[in-house]
Amino acid sequence: MQDTQFHKELYELMDRYVNRVYDASKKFPKDELFGVTSQLRRAALSVVLNYIEGYARQRNAVLKNFLETSYGSLKESKYLIDFSFGRKYINDMEHKELIEFNDRIGRMLWGIFTKL
Repeated sequence: MQDTQFHKELYELMDRYVNRVYDASKKFPKDELFGVTSQLRRAALSVVLNYIEGYARQRNAVLKNFLETSYGSLKESKYLIDFSFGRKYINDMEHKELIEFNDRIGRMLWGIFTKL
């Protein structure tokens, strides 16, 4: 298992990411509410929820499985952020910020995964 400080830092980063995704997606077109808006929000939430559930299980084999799911959801949300930028649902600054969050979380998750 990772140390408590690393877990806290990653958890807080993921929490900020999810909140920024929710903030950015508030202004998406109404006709996307059950499309991109919902899918992006669910993917971003899945990143942190799977990480938390895996971490709580306290067994490396179980954690590894949840980390794979979390990482997959992170990649899904990254595509949806790029897609949203291409559709002009988010501006350049929002896109850059969300991608930076996503990449940092990805490096941290991958670091844990490769050590298990």
